[in-house]
Amino acid sequence: MEKLIIKTQKRIQFIDITEQVRNIVKDSKIKDGMCFVFVPHTTAAITINENADPDVRDDIITHLGKIVPSDGYYKHSENNSDAHIKASLLGFSVAIPIEDNNLVLGTWQGIYFAEFDGPRQRQFFVQIK
Repeated sequence: MEKLIIKTQKRIQFIDITEQVRNIVKDSKIKDGMCFVFVPHTTAAITINENADPDVRDDIITHLGKIVPSDGYYKHSENNSDAHIKASLLGFSVAIPIEDNNLVLGTWQGIYFAEFDGPRQRQFFVQIK
């Protein structure tokens, strides 16, 4: 299992981590298997989505903000309840098949670390089976 450190720059940010994960798969020399990516934070998430048009990331961020506004009424005292909810909506892990030592992703798909309570130093884990 590999632990990677990532530094986010904004409160809400999507960072493409596809190449980092792809390199770990290549280095593993695993021909066929599964790649698991996990984030151990409650205000960040891991997701797969389009990586060709950055407007898609912006649209996701914009509309998550409409669904779960940062200025909504929340009981949690740390002023980051929206980040917890957004992270829960996207999820904390993804599983990607490996075939011929390559991630099996669709043509336009990328893996994203989604920050909802930054900027922070974060970590995520990649495990190959």
